[in-house]
This record gives sequence, structure tokens and C-alpha cells, in this order.
Amino acid sequence: MSQGSNFVDYVKICCRSGHGGAGSAHLHRDILTSKGGPDGGDGGRGGHVIVKGNAQLWTMLHLKYRKHVIAGDGDSGGSSLRTGKTGRDEILEVPLGTTVKNAETGEVLFEITKDGETKILTPGGRGGLGNWHFKTSTQQTPRFAQPGEDGREDWNILELKVLADVGLVGFPNAGKSTLLSVVSAAKPEIADYAFTTLVPNLGIVSYRGGRSFVMADIPGIIEGASQGKGLGFRFLRHIERNSVLLFMVPADTSRSIKEEYSILLHELEEYNPELMHKPRVLAITKTDMLDDELQAEMKKEIPDGIPSIFISSVAQKNIDQLKDLLWKEINASVI
Repeated sequence: MSQGSNFVDYVKICCRSGHGGAGSAHLHRDILTSKGGPDGGDGGRGGHVIVKGNAQLWTMLHLKYRKHVIAGDGDSGGSSLRTGKTGRDEILEVPLGTTVKNAETGEVLFEITKDGETKILTPGGRGGLGNWHFKTSTQQTPRFAQPGEDGREDWNILELKVLADVGLVGFPNAGKSTLLSVVSAAKPEIADYAFTTLVPNLGIVSYRGGRSFVMADIPGIIEGASQGKGLGFRFLRHIERNSVLLFMVPADTSRSIKEEYSILLHELEEYNPELMHKPRVLAITKTDMLDDELQAEMKKEIPDGIPSIFISSVAQKNIDQLKDLLWKEINASVI
């Protein structure tokens, strides 16, 4: 994922499905038949607005400026029981991990998580029945037919939540982007100032035996993010789709390791208590300048009940051991 305005993870869009075609009230007439029976065909269905998953997409940039999506109307039925043409469907291709909500009620309609998965967002109107449906023994030549059903018009919100095996959680400048650049081919922006990362970045991490897993660098969290401070909770939703959370605390933090970890954990809990059930790993970063004695002292500050490891992305310290630990947690979460 490249950083910048190309990453769009939220769009609000108006979807209007097509109207159904009217049924025909035609009566059969030809050179040999002056008083034939009803042969009016049914109207065609109005076009649907459909959402389809596409594994090749990672952003909704192509939908950012498309505020109105209008499907085609169905055609009217014809004589000789001819059904009207179905209206043109409109297909919105979205990245995997997209959640679709009703903009007015906030109700979650569905989620797209598989490549090629399709869901009807706004169904088209049904076509009206032709007059041949209404023929009875007492009414053999009905001169009426059903009108087509109107299409629907709704405002919907499409919201992307990044799908990844491991999500990096930490304060700004904790070394998340540096780690991602070391263990994968991703090229996130790295600089010595807060909020360098403004959009989530994905990288594929190679593991032993030709295996791999996906790692996501989430923009830095600060205290009060769940109330909208800093970059706010806009990007916290991306953490919801990660299998394992890797908390990253730098060795040169002004707080204690336990305190910084507790603040991060509190922000996630305030945003969504269900995140507390996800497997967690704690990595102490920027440890290339620590000697054994200082590292032993810092181990006493590590909270209980969480797997932890001291790493340095720049010095490649314990990177392979970190991969082993993450792989173990990923597979344990699947089981």
C-alpha cells in the first residue's frame, strides 16, 4: 500500500436500482384470428446495484467521486408472451474487508471478505405481470396488466477494514514502519516525527518453508484516540480484522513499558471491548543499544500474561524469533 491520498477507506454513495418494466395487456390478433386470447408478456426486472469483492483492490479510490450509482430500468413486456429486457445491473467492485452500512440508520447490511463474493445492495423493482396471468374462465380477455415495481434509492456507506494476520499497535515513532520495511517488501514512509504513517500499510512477511503472513502497520495511536484525539478512531477499525495484535513499545519510552502497554490496551478497549479477546504479543523495540544488564532490568517491567520479545529492526536483532512467535500465535488463534 502506498501512502497518501490514493488510500480511500470510506465512501458515502447513493444507489438507485432500476424500475421494473410494465406487463403487457396485449390481445392476440393476426390474419386468421380476430378475437384471440391474452398474450401480453411480463415486464423485465429493474437492474440491481451489486457489491462484489475484488482481491486485487486495496482502496476505494475509484468510488470516491462516484456519488450516484443508477442501475437500468427494465423494459415493458410485449406481445406473444415476450418478456421485457432485464435492466442493466451496476456492479461496485470493492476491496476485501469492506463493510456496507445504511447511511441513515447505521445498520450493517453485510461484509465482503472473499474474492468474487457478490451481494445485492439495492434490489431492482420486479417487472409487472402480463395480462395472460389474469385469464380465468369468467374473464377470458383481461385488458389490464400489472405496472412495474419502482426501484429503490438509498444512501449507503462503504467502509474498508484492512484484512491482515498481524496488526502493529503502538504510539507514534514506536518503530512499526521500520519493522514492516525490514520483514517485508513494503516501503512505508519512515521519519523522526510523529504521525509519519497516515494510512495503513500492508506487507507480506516471508516465513520458513515458503509460508507467509500479512502484516499491517496501523497509524500511531495516542492517549485519547478512542475519543477522537490525534488521528482519532478513524483507523482503529482496521485493527478489528487482524488475527493477532503486536504491541510495540520502544525501549527509550519516557513511561514504563507496563504503563505504555496499559494505555494502548485501554484505548482499544474503549473503542471496541471485543478486541480484548484477540491474541497479543509485546515487542520492545529499539533495543540495539541495550546491554544485558539493562535488558534484564527492563524485563521486570513487562506485564504478566503476554508473550514478549526484545527486538531491533535496524540491527536485525531477534527478528526471526519474532516471526516464530507471531506464527505460533496466528496458528493458535485459528485453532
